[in-house]
Amino acid sequence: MQVEHLTKQTFLEKIFDYEKKQEWSYQGDRPAVIDFYADWCGPCKMVGPIMEELSNDYNGKVDIYKINTEEEQELAAIFGIRSIPSVLFIPVGDKPRMSVGAMPKEGYQKAINDVLGVPNSEQSN
Repeated sequence: MQVEHLTKQTFLEKIFDYEKKQEWSYQGDRPAVIDFYADWCGPCKMVGPIMEELSNDYNGKVDIYKINTEEEQELAAIFGIRSIPSVLFIPVGDKPRMSVGAMPKEGYQKAINDVLGVPNSEQSN
């Protein structure tokens, strides 16, 4: 599975329509991870390949997205992104949680397990 880049329009359709709803209401049917990044950001360049790996590891279990904060400044502002990389973990039926700064792959796996309730492929074997 490829990591999908979200625009404001696809975010409104797939994640949360903040123009119509006041209260958080995730629209996806699987947990999601959103990587807020910029092309000039060094740590973001380290996180990018990790997100690609996680997309393969959790294919069919977790949807992984990227949002370019330079191109989608409104989305970055709505989530109060002040430093990047910032990664949003979105469980189904619960509030999202934000992680700021780059982590090793194991850190993201732990967050997917703890926040989203999805064990990584090594744990489910």
